[in-house]
Amino acid sequence: MNAPPPFTVSRAVTRAGDAHVALAGELDHTTAPQVREAVAACMAERPKSLRLELSGVEFCDCSGLGVLLETRLCVLLAGADLVVAGIGTQLARLISLIGAGDILAEGYVRADSILARSE
Repeated sequence: MNAPPPFTVSRAVTRAGDAHVALAGELDHTTAPQVREAVAACMAERPKSLRLELSGVEFCDCSGLGVLLETRLCVLLAGADLVVAGIGTQLARLISLIGAGDILAEGYVRADSILARSE
C-alpha cells in the first residue's frame, strides 16, 4: 500500500497586502497546527485579504475542518477579506454534513460584511 503524499503548506504575503495559503495532502489532527502557524504568520503582516487554496487537500477530518473554520474567523475578525478556493468533493461533503455550507464556502467574503452583521 502506498503512503499518502506529505502534507504541505505554502504561504506568501505580497507587497500589495494580499496573503496566500495553499494546502496539499491530508488535513487532520497532525497537520492542523501547520495551518494555524501559516495563517498566524500571514496575519501578523496585516494583509488586506487572505486566499485559502484547498484544491490540493485530498482528505480532511474534523480537526482539519476545525482549523479551516478557525482560519475563517481569525481572518475576518482581523478585518481582512477571505477568499476560499478549491474545495474538493470530500471536504464539501464534510462541510455539508455539519451544516456549515453558508459559513465555509468557495468564494469571496468581505470582512466588513461579516462585521456589520455582528453589530
